[in-house]
Amino acid sequence: MNWKVLEHFPLLLYILAAKTLILCLAFAGVKVYQRKRLEGKQQKLEAEKSKQAEKKER
Repeated sequence: MNWKVLEHFPLLLYILAAKTLILCLAFAGVKVYQRKRLEGKQQKLEAEKSKQAEKKER
């Protein structure tokens, strides 16, 4: 077995952990972006509904 590889094992674990953390943060960021975009669409729809309701009342 090549024992030189085991000398770099902790470094490989740190790289793997960093990659995992970056991916998790990226996915969380995408979820936040999607939620904000969806909330914006819902607010626009509610505003349009309220405008239409006001027009019907007149």
